[in-house]
Amino acid sequence: MCVGVPAKVIKKEEYSALVDVLGSQTTVGIIFVPEVEIGDYVIVHAGQAMSIVEEEYARQSVEEWKKLVNARNPETV
Repeated sequence: MCVGVPAKVIKKEEYSALVDVLGSQTTVGIIFVPEVEIGDYVIVHAGQAMSIVEEEYARQSVEEWKKLVNARNPETV
């Protein structure tokens, strides 16, 4: 099973993009989604944007990720 996390594209370059993942910024490859635009949401796995997703899906997914983080680290609530 692969797990991907939603991220918002902040800046796009030719083969990479700067994304925001749960408040942290990182650079990911965009070779699988070359049509991605600034403001789009993508699913990131292993440093690569794998697919473009709707904002509402990304928002719901982030909420589930936050629940996992908070369950593991209750002091971060």
